[in-house]
Amino acid sequence: MKKFLAMVLTVVMAVGLLGGCAGAHVHVCPTQPIATAAPTQSTEGTVPQATTAGSSDDAVKTGLAVVTGIADSTDATADKNGSAVYDVTLVAVTVDDNGVIDSCAIDGIKSNVEFDTKGVITTDLTAAPQTKNELGEAYGMKAYAGSAYEWNEQAQALADYAVGKTAQELKTGAVNESGKAADADLASVATIYIGGYVDAIAMAAETATHLGAHRGDKLVLSTLNALDSSVNAEAEKDGTAQLDVNVTALTMNGDTITSCILDGLQAKVSFDATGKITTDLTAAPQTKNQLGEAYGMKAYAGSTYEWNEQAASFAAYVTGKTAEEVSGIAVDESTKVTEADLASSVTIAVGGFQALIAKAAG
Repeated sequence: MKKFLAMVLTVVMAVGLLGGCAGAHVHVCPTQPIATAAPTQSTEGTVPQATTAGSSDDAVKTGLAVVTGIADSTDATADKNGSAVYDVTLVAVTVDDNGVIDSCAIDGIKSNVEFDTKGVITTDLTAAPQTKNELGEAYGMKAYAGSAYEWNEQAQALADYAVGKTAQELKTGAVNESGKAADADLASVATIYIGGYVDAIAMAAETATHLGAHRGDKLVLSTLNALDSSVNAEAEKDGTAQLDVNVTALTMNGDTITSCILDGLQAKVSFDATGKITTDLTAAPQTKNQLGEAYGMKAYAGSTYEWNEQAASFAAYVTGKTAEEVSGIAVDESTKVTEADLASSVTIAVGGFQALIAKAAG
């Protein structure tokens, strides 16, 4: 598996992760935050004892929420570089038909791209950003903020707390007026602002659907990220700082995938040749699934199916397979599917999907 993942990641770098360009305003690529090395781990949710077989009585729904903010971005000045700042919250859940959360995984990405007063990017765009869980203690809450617990430990405490509760119970009982933990046991570990994470958990739970998961399946939240779609400003054209985040929430029973959600985010902040930001920073970037037809593959690329439809088709196709079987799906040099049945509904490159699933399962 490790050998395959390394191979697929190499292919992805060459062809563009989770391909499918849809015109000049839609560019498909990967992303991540301020790391120095590509991540190798995924976030696993808190789950009860695994079962060996599922029935309709223990079927659960799978949900994914991605919430992004860019409001902290700043213009370049004579004294300081400008910065496109990305704050991404990622939550995956499984939930039963009564709305009770069965498992929960939380992660986040804090990344930025800097540029000077000439509109030239100064950040190393080859460094794939890592998630907060992947950074672990390197995220720095203990070292720089004097916290007793690192961010990943605090997020895990909230994920543990969410299990067995409904979204409504979380929204009304988990946080106080300041957005901090209201429960004393939770507050003893989670000292960060958790209001936004609770909202994201609720979003994931409330939009979850039956995709094949059952109670006790292992829930995994995993991303592949990149900054290398960013470009400098020119005299007649704005530059773009772009964070690409490609994410999966999948469940597994043993080696078999029991449900899968795939999504992607292209968070863009534009700036002119003087380093002044031209993007509306109050508009939260949406994921490709959230955009739906507005992503533009039908309108601008003449596709029969939109990106979100193709991602859903691929996710459904791999459900019931192992990660090794997913890696064996036949593709051409551009990682487009060559199997006729799947190729009829999935025309985008899938090498990124294969790499993402391999990482999640590994």
